[in-house]
Amino acid sequence: MAEESKVTYDEDSIRSLDWKEHIRLRPGMYIGKLGDGSSPDDGIYVLLKEVMDNCIDEFAMGNGKAIDITLNDGKVIIRDYGRGIPLGKVVDVVSKINTGAKYDSKAFQKSVGLNGVGTKAVNALSSYFKVKSFREGESKFAIFERGVLIEETGIEISSEKNGTYVEFIPDSTVFKNYHYIPQYLENMIWNYCYLNAGLAINFNKKKYLSQNGLLDLLLRKTDDSNLRYDIIHLKGPDIELALTHGNQYGEEYYSFVNGQNTTQGGTHLSAFKEAIVKTVRDHFGKDYAPEDIRQSVIGAISVRIQEPVFESQTKTKLGSTNISLEDNAPTVRTFINDFIKEHLDNYLHMHADVKDALKKRIEQSERERKELAGVKKIANERAKKANLHNKKLRDCRFHYTDEKYEDRLETMLFITEGDSASGSITKARSPETQAVFSLRGKPLNCFGLSKKVVYENEEFNLLQHALDIENGIEGLRFNHIIIATDADVDGSHIRLLLLTFFLQFFPDVVREGHLFILQTPLFRVRNKKETLYCYSDEEKQNAIKKLGGKPEITRFKGLGEISPHEFEGFIGKEIKLDPVILEKESSIPKILGYYMGKNTPDRQNFIIENLVIEKDIIEEKEIILED
Repeated sequence: MAEESKVTYDEDSIRSLDWKEHIRLRPGMYIGKLGDGSSPDDGIYVLLKEVMDNCIDEFAMGNGKAIDITLNDGKVIIRDYGRGIPLGKVVDVVSKINTGAKYDSKAFQKSVGLNGVGTKAVNALSSYFKVKSFREGESKFAIFERGVLIEETGIEISSEKNGTYVEFIPDSTVFKNYHYIPQYLENMIWNYCYLNAGLAINFNKKKYLSQNGLLDLLLRKTDDSNLRYDIIHLKGPDIELALTHGNQYGEEYYSFVNGQNTTQGGTHLSAFKEAIVKTVRDHFGKDYAPEDIRQSVIGAISVRIQEPVFESQTKTKLGSTNISLEDNAPTVRTFINDFIKEHLDNYLHMHADVKDALKKRIEQSERERKELAGVKKIANERAKKANLHNKKLRDCRFHYTDEKYEDRLETMLFITEGDSASGSITKARSPETQAVFSLRGKPLNCFGLSKKVVYENEEFNLLQHALDIENGIEGLRFNHIIIATDADVDGSHIRLLLLTFFLQFFPDVVREGHLFILQTPLFRVRNKKETLYCYSDEEKQNAIKKLGGKPEITRFKGLGEISPHEFEGFIGKEIKLDPVILEKESSIPKILGYYMGKNTPDRQNFIIENLVIEKDIIEEKEIILED
């Protein structure tokens, strides 16, 4: 019997998957994580980006000045006005791995596309995929379903302008309950515009256009009242940068390679930071501490290099050391250092007002750092001891910083209120990727306070150590920071206090899309046959109608009332998260001042105008029940 139970390993055990089967079986290898669209790095955005990157490559080579994007009920349509795919290769380009023009370095010297994989991944992961090419008065199209060719036409006469048309619907069996968040798409589109000055992108008939590149990016991302001096904007062959200092805590960088937003940085961003420090030190002839020079920096850098090497398929971190494959080509580090050394130094010599403001900002940071030094040392020693037996943190096995861990993007930290809520989540969580941090009641309102409070307040200090963001988000241990509070007034207040903490001291956590609010059901409606969970009064009324009779209705007043068994469904693959998104017009000081500052007349008027009294609520419920 023991011999019979052994697994046979022979020629029949070896299986070769075709391109679409492999992509669908291992989508993470091609597009990162799947997700439902609540995070900016979810797969549905990567699909759109892969098609867009090909359009951008055409524009970068002088072909076409506009791109049209239409999004409607999950269907994406993208039309560029480049040269169009060669008609004889329309099917091959979107369905044969290792087929494309990106391998010919003469045709695409500094491209960003996925080198023959991008559109194939979109095709394989879409329930419907159509590609049509218009070229010199002729056209051809093909239609696929999940990578399988359904329809193909011959070459036809066309009066359309040259270019490529792609239409796709992400496969709902792969991307479950997905939805596109317009703000994420808008940020992606603006980035394309900043990196391709003069390119017009029309998204659902709204036009996006930038004439000043990275200067426009920083102007959109910052509030004028927060800037210490005018933005420094420098451009050269294959490099562009914008730089200024603000009043916020931490550093804020936006980095790009060949038009790709490298959210995790890489060799170019490291060189940028190093060059700023070196140039400023040399210019002033003073050995300023690097952290004092970079404190409150707001910067952006874009470089174009030949055949870049990235550390992941989704190209979020540059690994290249040289700017090209030519003999004796300079390293990325040398290229950026030399450019900044010359041009930033010249700029400071020519702009005395900027030079003085920069010096004052550095010296202010130096004073603040020295004032914090004593408190910081004591707090860090206390945190180190607490970490050995940290009752507040139930850590997980893997973290966002574990580069080799396949599911690092799924890592989460739930911030809960009280022991009962944290107990339920802890029992229901996945110990591999989900950690829990338990608050003791309401945290401090830190609006208007200095960063000293982060070290003096034990809870805040332990939280920043649990996240490892004391010196910036490069060491962030969790991709998702999830505020999990009760759906009542106290829970909402705790949310606001935590949002204030992050926006005040670690705003880049919010800007980079790492902060979320956990959605949990308000009601459970069930009978003997079926149980329905409802996230609103409207869903509850629909559930009552669906089940009929007199079903049992439970109102969850707190997370602690939800059993661990039920919680598994709410924090597993079907987890519902609301991302915390900063709108482009948002000014953090204004937001915090309005919501968390003193009781201003504006806030009083808003509360009075939007107050709903109990009588109105009862009448509204009666109307719903009658309907």
